[in-house]
Amino acid sequence: MMYIDADNAIYGRLSTFVAKKLLEGEEVIIVNANRVAITGSRKFLLNRFIERRDIGSNRKGPYYPRTSNQILRRSIKNMLPVSTSKGKTALSRCMVYASVPKIMKNKEFKKLEEFQNKRVSGYVTLQEISKTLGYKVRE
Repeated sequence: MMYIDADNAIYGRLSTFVAKKLLEGEEVIIVNANRVAITGSRKFLLNRFIERRDIGSNRKGPYYPRTSNQILRRSIKNMLPVSTSKGKTALSRCMVYASVPKIMKNKEFKKLEEFQNKRVSGYVTLQEISKTLGYKVRE
């Protein structure tokens, strides 16, 4: 069982690391998905996520998530072979939380230093993207 604190971690690098660990058979629990950073220009990133949300229709989909934890989980899912049973069971071992749940307050979380965002500007957090997509974030 691996507990990961995703505070200020880079979105894509964190997702690939977690996908590999899931395929190796580990259970992974990620907290603080609200604070995951996506590097790039703010305008480009927000427009990209809005375009993804607007594809399709309400009846037929595809349904794109609005919450930060579901956005992160979907990026991990896209890196797994979900059409096979191996990929489905790997994804079932992944839990993502927007913040730290009360049950896990006393757990020790691993902070992945090699995936930390070192930029001062030029990034957007998943919480900001969730707000842009229409989710009312509780703090």
